[in-house]
Amino acid sequence: MAGRVAGKVALVTGGASGIGRGTAERLAEEGATVVVTDIQDALGAEVVAGIAKAGGKAEYQSHDVTDEQAWIDVVEGIRARHGRLDILVNNAGIGIGGPITDMTLDAWRRQMAINVDGVFLGVKHGLPLMRASGDGGSIVNISSVAGLKGSAGLAGYCATKGAVRLFTKAIAMECANAKDGIRVNSVHPGLIETPIWLTVGQAVNPGANAPPDLDAMSTMAVPMGVKGWPLDIANGVLWLCSDEARYVTGQELVIDGGLTVR
Repeated sequence: MAGRVAGKVALVTGGASGIGRGTAERLAEEGATVVVTDIQDALGAEVVAGIAKAGGKAEYQSHDVTDEQAWIDVVEGIRARHGRLDILVNNAGIGIGGPITDMTLDAWRRQMAINVDGVFLGVKHGLPLMRASGDGGSIVNISSVAGLKGSAGLAGYCATKGAVRLFTKAIAMECANAKDGIRVNSVHPGLIETPIWLTVGQAVNPGANAPPDLDAMSTMAVPMGVKGWPLDIANGVLWLCSDEARYVTGQELVIDGGLTVR
């Protein structure tokens, strides 16, 4: 099936790599005009160039999701260039691992600022433009299986992803009460091959000087026995953003090979 989000304008934060990149590419492949934002400017430009080469429509904007003025500028730019916003994927995030007694307050606050404040600001400033068209829309907030269950060495990360989970449900109810046609859902990836493992690796593999072996971890922990790829998450996001999910809001889409079931 092609053109599942044709004619829609989408904003994907943290779209220069990993799940964000996969999501931006998948939405563009299915017909959306995608605004990719990140602080990794060179990688972001590569993503947009790749989408254009494949025949899609995309643009890149440098964007710190913790900066409220930056959010105002990004949304106003979309209003000026496209006149509407149909899809918002709050994907930008970081992971800081380690024992809670070793975590600095600055590290705690930085992780909260990106993973939680960034989602809050995206919804706060994106919703008015989404509502302006009167056509409804879809907000997808990327959480994690760490937002569903605790994990030693990832207390701060779990706290941020748990916050995203319940924030999503609350906003889903606000939009439902407003009868604005905007659906709000969270996605919870499991062991996915992304750059975030470069920073959270110490939490799952203390003392190691290299990222954890996701293949070995998946063999042991994931019922399906394999790791996931950004495309696996992107396909779930695409579905939530399409009209196929018109009756889905306030829900958690867990994509983890059965990890949270075991």
